[in-house]
Amino acid sequence: MTLDRRSFLLGSLATGLAASCGSRRDAPPLAGAAAAAAPAPAAAAPPKQKTLLVLGGTGFLGPHVVEAALARGHKVTLFNRGKTRPELFPTVEKLQGDRDGKLEALRGRTWDAVVDTSAYVPRITKLSAELLAPSVKQYVNISTISVYAGHERIGADEAAPLATLPDPASEDVKQHYGALKALCEQAAEAAMPGRVANLRPGLIIGPGDPTGRFTHWPARMAEGGEVLCPGDGATPTQYIDGRDLGAWIVKVVEDGTVGTFNALGPARRITMREVLEACNAAGGNKATLTWVAAAFLEEQEVSPWGELPMWFDAKGEMAGFGTISNARAVAAGLTFRPILETARDTLAWLDSLPESIPEDKRKRMRSAGLSREKEAKVLAAWKARK
Repeated sequence: MTLDRRSFLLGSLATGLAASCGSRRDAPPLAGAAAAAAPAPAAAAPPKQKTLLVLGGTGFLGPHVVEAALARGHKVTLFNRGKTRPELFPTVEKLQGDRDGKLEALRGRTWDAVVDTSAYVPRITKLSAELLAPSVKQYVNISTISVYAGHERIGADEAAPLATLPDPASEDVKQHYGALKALCEQAAEAAMPGRVANLRPGLIIGPGDPTGRFTHWPARMAEGGEVLCPGDGATPTQYIDGRDLGAWIVKVVEDGTVGTFNALGPARRITMREVLEACNAAGGNKATLTWVAAAFLEEQEVSPWGELPMWFDAKGEMAGFGTISNARAVAAGLTFRPILETARDTLAWLDSLPESIPEDKRKRMRSAGLSREKEAKVLAAWKARK
């Protein structure tokens, strides 16, 4: 595994953990101004009410699922340890326990579907899936595109080879994130054959994102000045707004959809230039974008994905990054809002963060990318090379 591939997997792990568990107890719920800024969907006939059990539900992705389900008239139950933002959703039924063996609160209950936002270890997924198999009709497992063995192939679909675990007994999520997530998919399917929807998102972005990854770009553009941008701008990238993913998860439940789906967008291929220009527009076009060649960034030891979120130089084992096929998910109803809307709402959410959040945490939530000091140093070197 090269450094590029490893940095992507570690970045995906950070995003996944934040999506399920949350890392900022002080972050405001998404029912605030940023979430409300999205246009209301067109009126439609109300769906038949479903009962949903959400494993987790108070991190980053979970609240999007809960809010979408409640907006559609469904009845939601949360199951978690009650430690991450327990004040959220005061009118929703909450059951306390632990995924790793403390599942007593789930016994003797029935639901139409379970949404599992926190499946990382197959042994633990097996416990909940087997327990719930007689009690639910459908298991919606939130997986990841990190399950794939590589990203060399352009336009790869759900049939691409999966990562494998060198040590079958390992539960080291940090080291074997993708392979363990692949085994979690298999554990759910083994417990409930033909009743599982394995959804594989990529980078989840938008309001509520505590990782600082995508937020680096709109926040940095809003500061203005000269901004270091990676490559020539033509590299493709992929992502999904957490609100779009949450709404589609609820649709998957409503439709009883099963199978495996790459849950990432947008609907067409989009380049880093388009994304970063949209982020600049969201901040008032205050920034000057300077595109720096990938080879030079490597010489300056600027890491893709980690210091330059959403970007890899499209070559070698990452040649297909940003081109993964989402055709199956789109056919099953997944839709995407414009990146400009996501960037604007993300900035509004960042501006609404409560003052109770310490400054160092606030800074990390705004950016997990390249430091301003290193950015200035690399830009100066880029200009001096001529």
